[in-house]
Amino acid sequence: MHGVQADAGAVSSWADLLAEEEVAYTTLEPAREARVEPLPDDLDPRVASALVGVGVTALYRHQAEAWEAARRGENVVVTTGTASGKSLAFNLPVLDAIAREPKTRALYLYPTKALAQDQSRALAELRLKGLRPAIYDGDTPAEARWQVRKWSNLVLTNPDMLHVGVLPHHDRWGDVLHNLRFVVVDEAHVYRGVFGSHVANVLRRLRRLARVYDAEPQLLLASATIANAAELALALTGQPATVVERDSSPKAEREVIVWNPPLLDPELGQRASALGEASRLMSQLTTRGLRTICFAKSRKAAELIHRFTAERVDPATAARLAPYRAGYTPEQRRDIERRLVDGELLGVTATDALELGIDIGLLDCAISVGFPGTVASLRQQWGRAGRRDRGLAILVASEDALDQFFAREPEALLSRRVEAALLDHANPRILDPHVLSAAFEAPLDEADAETLGPEALARAAELTELERTPAGFVWKGRDYPAARISLRTGDLDSFAVVEEETGSLLGLVERDRAYSTVHEGAVYLHLGEQYLVESLDLAGRVAVVSRAGVDWYTQVKKETETTIESAERIEPRLGVDLHFGRVSVSEQVVAFARKAVKDGSTIDVVPMLMPETTFETEAVWFCPEPDQLEGLDRMPVLLGTLHAAEHALIALLPLWAMCDRWDIGGLSTNVHYQTGGPTIFVYDGHAGGVGITARGFDRFEGWVEDTARLLERCPCTSGCPSCVQSPKCGNLNEPLDKAGASTLLERMLAA
Repeated sequence: MHGVQADAGAVSSWADLLAEEEVAYTTLEPAREARVEPLPDDLDPRVASALVGVGVTALYRHQAEAWEAARRGENVVVTTGTASGKSLAFNLPVLDAIAREPKTRALYLYPTKALAQDQSRALAELRLKGLRPAIYDGDTPAEARWQVRKWSNLVLTNPDMLHVGVLPHHDRWGDVLHNLRFVVVDEAHVYRGVFGSHVANVLRRLRRLARVYDAEPQLLLASATIANAAELALALTGQPATVVERDSSPKAEREVIVWNPPLLDPELGQRASALGEASRLMSQLTTRGLRTICFAKSRKAAELIHRFTAERVDPATAARLAPYRAGYTPEQRRDIERRLVDGELLGVTATDALELGIDIGLLDCAISVGFPGTVASLRQQWGRAGRRDRGLAILVASEDALDQFFAREPEALLSRRVEAALLDHANPRILDPHVLSAAFEAPLDEADAETLGPEALARAAELTELERTPAGFVWKGRDYPAARISLRTGDLDSFAVVEEETGSLLGLVERDRAYSTVHEGAVYLHLGEQYLVESLDLAGRVAVVSRAGVDWYTQVKKETETTIESAERIEPRLGVDLHFGRVSVSEQVVAFARKAVKDGSTIDVVPMLMPETTFETEAVWFCPEPDQLEGLDRMPVLLGTLHAAEHALIALLPLWAMCDRWDIGGLSTNVHYQTGGPTIFVYDGHAGGVGITARGFDRFEGWVEDTARLLERCPCTSGCPSCVQSPKCGNLNEPLDKAGASTLLERMLAA
């Protein structure tokens, strides 16, 4: 891949930025030499010459390792860095098999349509005789779909389409399934939490149907670097896989900077806008001719940074900047990608949709605005910079607690092993609809335990919509059950969010979350755009919203009750008895506050009463001992101490499990009716749990140590959004005692 080269003078021209006082940390990551070897002798000569035709004359060592494992018939998961050639690693065995026998079929799964487009282009460029790649997704015209099934031997699709468009209609796909030799799962680290748990069931249903058609496909996975590749491959597919993780691709030297916006109000912990700082950096870099990509968390943020940057630079440079986000037409996106690769564009502001493996050529600088939630994602984003010469990677910290933790503890970020991706395919809330779908696809019997797992058979006996027949469990409904589930939520009872003016569907909100996010009067954010909720129809499950531009946001006040159902593990840890087990959480929204965007102050509080919701999930909990609470045991200090510790623990759990703070809930109380004393609970925010708090239990010492450091080093006086205030607190962040929480956690660590 070639692009316009920045001159050598330009590449060293960010030295003056390093002298700015906003630089909280800087380090140089060394270059790495490639380890290569010749194309394998046993590769089909037609594939070898197609590769040479596009300039590939040798393999990196990890690509060769993947080839060797695949040749031995093993399932493989390749987990190496950005731009390390993972696509070629899984393409080789597939292309070789198709070249030898063009009737061979392969199915490629991508989490986004753009990635499938990108891979389809790359495969077409090979001009390999007999290779017929085709995309099969929601955009494929109805009249072209039968052609893909009949003609294509390499079908690129996504899990959603496989789930509703392929598996329930497998009779039309009989030839594909019978000849299915390979299933490729790219960007496997994306399949975690609820989405990953659904996809794990879809892949099991696919393996089961392939067996019905006498095929046993080999599974090839590719993932960003994660802590548990073998565990993820097994959880996702139900089959063990050989891990290839030693990255042997070349890497240019990279300068890494953590940039912390200046503190405007030390008392309140208020900092200058991260978006403003990002546009300042972007304008300085692009003005110097450095090709820069800036990642923001929402469409709106991406658009704003683009606008601020364009206002700061000269007209010629402004003409070479573009935002890139979902919501553009495929043609608009392809055009931006092409201009980037050709070097026409100097600066692109993107949502994280671009962090996945779309090839956008060689860039000099990558800016991440706000920690993207996981170290794996951050590494993906930074991997876009300096593929050719020395690169620059910047994290601009936001006010969020995790960002500020990294600004003060950069080593914790950069030396940390990436997180573990967690999922739980057997969670009954997620498993049940897939058991129904499988029974619709073919009668379920004991033999299916091998592919679907024994839990699926146990659930089948419980589900009233299935009928036991001599052939096995069969579906007795009239509709097809796959159409009832969205893979991206864990809840069948979703509320539709509809725009008043156009009647278009903006999205779906799980029932558990609807009462707190789309109640009447709420500000609803969709892809960074503000909408005001005009009405919420509880019976019809519809929220009607209209576009808004307001300088306040809403936060609900909730009453929460946690009941311990069963303690599965109890261990003495850090001077307390740490419990892990099942709890039920009941929540009721009783009011909402309108808060000013600029300083978080409360404008007013509006009472309202929403229906109570109850769900069962997994949690960790502990009761601090009397000596750990000495001097903190009077009200309201006690409640403030427990509440602040709970918030800070929730803020830092994403460091240990690949999740978002919105995936976790918590409750602290000065006296819990079951434990009889002061108690802190942290629970999985999804019904049934997906393993997040289980990881917290396993890693409790490190988790508490990180949290104590966050509190100790935050410069605010009495608690701020960077340490103990939470954007989702059901008590509107009252009461909070930062000093008390810090003392409690330090005493636990001393134990």
